[in-house]
Amino acid sequence: MRENDNISVSLLAWYDVHAREMLWRVPPQARKAGVRPDPYAIWMSEIMLQQTTVATVKDYFRRFIARWPTVRDLAAAEDADVMAEWAGLGYYARARNLLKCARAVVADHGGTFPADHAALLKLPGIGPYTAAAVSSIAFDLPHAVLDGNVERVMARLYDQHTPLPEAKPQLMAYAERHTPTLRAGDYAQAVMDLGATICTPKSPACGICPWRDPCAARAAGTMAELPKKTPKKAKPVRHGTVYLGQRVDGAWLLETRPEKGLLGGMLGWPGSDWVDTGLPHPDSTPPATGDWKQVAGEVRHTFTHFHLVLRVMTAHLSQDSQPDVGDFKPQHAFSPSDLPTVMRKAFDLTRTDVTPHMTEGDSLL
Repeated sequence: MRENDNISVSLLAWYDVHAREMLWRVPPQARKAGVRPDPYAIWMSEIMLQQTTVATVKDYFRRFIARWPTVRDLAAAEDADVMAEWAGLGYYARARNLLKCARAVVADHGGTFPADHAALLKLPGIGPYTAAAVSSIAFDLPHAVLDGNVERVMARLYDQHTPLPEAKPQLMAYAERHTPTLRAGDYAQAVMDLGATICTPKSPACGICPWRDPCAARAAGTMAELPKKTPKKAKPVRHGTVYLGQRVDGAWLLETRPEKGLLGGMLGWPGSDWVDTGLPHPDSTPPATGDWKQVAGEVRHTFTHFHLVLRVMTAHLSQDSQPDVGDFKPQHAFSPSDLPTVMRKAFDLTRTDVTPHMTEGDSLL
């Protein structure tokens, strides 16, 4: 068992005073008193926090834990219910993997997350970072975490100018060098807190940083330049069409998107493929017979690898309409909050044009 080095000792002393309060976190003093973190809560928070901020995640985490307080509860949940609760959080493959992982924990581990890094890596949706985070935070195992905050801290601590992502292996080696055996979970959270609150991307607060003395970038005056990143290629622009149809009785024509692909398993409006053709409005076929009209304006949304521009078509459909795609969802059972953000944008753009059956008191928003 190796002892904590001076750097980790100083960071843990800072964390004992300045630890952020989070719904899923056991504060350092409570942890010293023997309170153990809930691996289920740690795992869920880490999945939600991928590509997302703490401020955004808090309300989602609170709702998920209230509705599904244990991994067994989540494993037994309906897919559609989980996807609806996740709507708006983005990166929807995470929601599908959340269910797959919960069911694997119940089926293969008796409803208890394994306190083993290698076993965690075998679970659906758990990669190296999440396995390290759960191992350290939930089980106090000495596995180094390397998220964006930690990358920035390590690049500055060592004045590392190799650009990301090329620098990741070296930054991981730095992170592993200082990950202690004792209080590994607190240390993992401390180094992430340091990056989030002190060693920030812009205007780092070096004067109050517990690592100001050993920080090589501070000594060189290069902290604002780091970490360096390889320039990203310009994102392509794709175009498509969505169709918002409402039946005479107020029911909406919706579809559940295929499991694989963007927005997989999510509720959405029928529409065309999203293509990079150079044309503003690629050819598409409406999902049902109707007097389809284009709404003024367009939906613009950015995904990780491309920008999307959607033309929005609306129609009032007959009561006996037989759509080729999708199914009708009764108005009382539909909430725009069940939609992913890009589909919600389409609804927001058209609601005044396609909701003649709704009064002000029936507002869905």
